[in-house]
Amino acid sequence: MNEISSHDAADTSPAAPGSLDAIYRKIAWRLMPMLFLGFVVSYLDRSNIGFAKLQMQSELALSESVYGLGAGIFFIGYFLFEVPSNLLLHRFGARRWIARIMISWGVISALMFVVRGPLSFYALRFLLGVAEAGLVPGVILYLTYWFPASRRARMVAMFYAAVAASGIIGGPISGGLMKTLQGAHGLSGWQWLFILEGVPSVLMGFVVWRFLDDSPSKAKWLSDDEKQLVSARLDPPQLVHTSTFNAFVDPSMWLYTAVYFMLCAGIVGVGLWMPSLVQATGVHDLFLIGTLTAIPYLVAIVVMILHGRHSDRTGERRWHIALPMLVGAIGMTLAVRFSHDTTVSLIGLTLTASGILSATPPFWSLPVARLSGRSGAVGVAMVNAVGNLGSFVSPFFIGYTRDITHSTSTGFYSIAVGLCLGALLILMARVTHAVPGRSDTSAHSLRDQPLGGRT
Repeated sequence: MNEISSHDAADTSPAAPGSLDAIYRKIAWRLMPMLFLGFVVSYLDRSNIGFAKLQMQSELALSESVYGLGAGIFFIGYFLFEVPSNLLLHRFGARRWIARIMISWGVISALMFVVRGPLSFYALRFLLGVAEAGLVPGVILYLTYWFPASRRARMVAMFYAAVAASGIIGGPISGGLMKTLQGAHGLSGWQWLFILEGVPSVLMGFVVWRFLDDSPSKAKWLSDDEKQLVSARLDPPQLVHTSTFNAFVDPSMWLYTAVYFMLCAGIVGVGLWMPSLVQATGVHDLFLIGTLTAIPYLVAIVVMILHGRHSDRTGERRWHIALPMLVGAIGMTLAVRFSHDTTVSLIGLTLTASGILSATPPFWSLPVARLSGRSGAVGVAMVNAVGNLGSFVSPFFIGYTRDITHSTSTGFYSIAVGLCLGALLILMARVTHAVPGRSDTSAHSLRDQPLGGRT
């Protein structure tokens, strides 16, 4: 968490020297470990199906299309309940609602061990999406209650580093559990995988219930002066909608949704198929597959934090989104083109994970800058919900085309093209940026730059 202590010139001028850095460091150390660990277990529970596939697909006689649909149907439940979930979080508070989300999805994730065929597979994956809906947009919205725009990308980067962290620890753990517990007490290794990886989510739910504070005003561990300093530097939105659902008619929000669709299609498509891609290069030991899949995420976690920090320091967002998306597309192409070479394929997967994950934190700085209050909750949830349909489309499309062509090439090349399109869209947008060197109290005076303008 050293990046928390970096000094923004914008933050140190109106208050005592260094005082804001100390306050925000204190806030980050209090909140971010809980949010980070919560997202680690969340991503582990939604993506461990990629490892379970290595055993359960043959045991339950599931086709590639069935697997792809079941893996992706999670995001249909996710899509349908995102906006209602975020509105309930705004109404009841982050502590209670995020805790509810974690406990319910942990229970459903553990129940995946009862899957016996396509229908039960589809039903439980759908319910898992319903239970988990609201976590990501809820946390993105929650961070706006604490951090100004000039500090937010690095906080989102720390939160999204959980995706990489779940890959780092989840791969070896998942592979190891499936290998060592196969047949224990009459259960297959994939069944033990779901049971044992669902428990931490329930435990984290109780931790959040006990220690997470809804806003600075309710934080007993902040002094009155600290609360005032933090509240004074929260930036006003570019647009304040009086109607809850006016977010749905904002063209910029739909452009952001399209870009996020491409990002989700990329990271979920790769994440859910990465164990299979590594296995296809000639690696068959489950623990070794898990260990190798940790490498792309290990690199990505470093790159995305440094990238988010640089985006905050410069105040630039568009190129910090577009360039990593292009890198992700190049990496995906390499991974597929050299699918029988373990080393080159891993390099490609590393570029893909690093690129897509690094683009995500700067991306979220854009939609949250436009809206506030209930409309902000709806807008962020809308972008995440509709964008996450890409997470449904990509695994289903990859599985379907693989059943037809007996190759993943068509699916992954299509996703690479989508990433390039998303990069082009974000460069064409007129978006707001924080101006480095200005006080947080000016909300980071916002500016609008045309394509090619200096940001």
